[in-house]
Amino acid sequence: MSALQGGVFNVRAYGALGDGQTLDTAAIQAAIDACYQQGGGTVTVSAGNFVTGSIALRDNITLNLEAGAVLLGSEDLNDYPILNGRWEGAEQPTYASLITGTQLQNIAVVGRGTIDGRGAQWWRRFTDKTLEYARPRLIAFTNCTNVLIEGITAINSPSWTINPVRCENVTIHRVSIINPADSPNTDGINPDSCRMVRVSNCYVSVGDDCITIKAGVETEDRDKRAPCENVTITNCTMAHGHGGVVIGSEMSGGVRNVVISNCVFIGTDRGLRFKSRRGRGGVVEDIRISNIVMTDVLCPLTMNLYYACGAWGDTQVSDKQAQPVTERTPQFRRIHLSHITAREVKYAAAFLYGLAEMPVEDITLSDISISLAAEAEAGYPEMADDMDLMQRAGFFVRNARGLSLHHVEVNGQSGAAFRLIDSSEVELNGCATRTPDPNHPIVRLDNVDHAFVHGCRANSDTRVFLHVDGARSRDIALRGNHLLCEQPIAIGADARAEAVWSDEVVPGRP
Repeated sequence: MSALQGGVFNVRAYGALGDGQTLDTAAIQAAIDACYQQGGGTVTVSAGNFVTGSIALRDNITLNLEAGAVLLGSEDLNDYPILNGRWEGAEQPTYASLITGTQLQNIAVVGRGTIDGRGAQWWRRFTDKTLEYARPRLIAFTNCTNVLIEGITAINSPSWTINPVRCENVTIHRVSIINPADSPNTDGINPDSCRMVRVSNCYVSVGDDCITIKAGVETEDRDKRAPCENVTITNCTMAHGHGGVVIGSEMSGGVRNVVISNCVFIGTDRGLRFKSRRGRGGVVEDIRISNIVMTDVLCPLTMNLYYACGAWGDTQVSDKQAQPVTERTPQFRRIHLSHITAREVKYAAAFLYGLAEMPVEDITLSDISISLAAEAEAGYPEMADDMDLMQRAGFFVRNARGLSLHHVEVNGQSGAAFRLIDSSEVELNGCATRTPDPNHPIVRLDNVDHAFVHGCRANSDTRVFLHVDGARSRDIALRGNHLLCEQPIAIGADARAEAVWSDEVVPGRP
């Protein structure tokens, strides 16, 4: 076989056998290097099973996996050199990724073939704590420009599957990622401190978060702590992960200008998930999310600034009292979600928990429909110390400022449909439930100030529409609601009667 046919370098011409037994790393790398020496082009892997360790792309190289081609990750740890790379936000020694590259431009991994990381031994060694370094990722590029990953199927990744770090102009399109649901830390797509990222038409079913946007941690050198910005995620289906689309918890460099649309989540633990904690710093801002359908999730939406994974028991992280605001105080702001449907929800309709000293701010949810499952076990909607178990709860919000709920409906809940605590500048417009809990109000506000409740509905099965409590509750207004309930407003023992003013009159009652 000629090494070069029509500008295409075939790995078989460089000695690759593709027999599923022979280690073909050197042959595949030789084809890539030869292509690079000619100024770039396409390296083709034809049908067959090619066992390989870590391989490095070069500038201007397209690695094309033809239909029927399978790259099988070597099961020998020695085939993965130790490199210094970013893992979970921090620079540290790691095993080299199966496909890797640093400071490259115009690179691509495309085709209808499969990359099988054969991660079982890595997962076992990780669980047994017998690995000296962080596990390899399946595909990881660092400080690269013009990156394309398209069409391939990626399975059984040792850890994160696709992980561009500090890359610019990244396109990930029509990729299928399948890792076992119980495989540890096998995230699907993790752009980390990247700019201009487009993820579209992908299917992701993994053992951790499906798609996660990250931006480094507080311990990293400042010159490497870049934001992740200008990201679009669209037309994707996510299944069986810890989160559908996630931001954080590594977000010290900041995350901004993100659009997520037209996605389906099936059986993910959380749906849309924002997570960070004190000490991380960074700002998550200007996020737009629309047209999402979820089924069989634990909690469709979470914003958690007390994220404890990796810091369990740390009282600075878990303290629910306000602490001084510093550059290491994380912020979530200007986040807007619309046209979301979730069915068979288990723990809670939503869980938003800002810091006492830094509430989540300018959060809008509109045209949302959430139905809780008829039967569900109790659990924790987010990973944080000192949280209560929840079971079929409604919207739970604590420490929010500038929260707007427009045309939000919650059904099948146990307890209040909407519970807001320690929040300010709140608007509820057109919010309702068709299944009021007879022992609880539809809306409960505790220590909430400057709230406007209008255009809401309560049917005749409702006993109390709004319950207000807390000494700090004030300036709560009800106008233009349609309330057929027994009692529109109830005032708790700790609240002042003048905290609420209303024009509500129940038809047929004085």
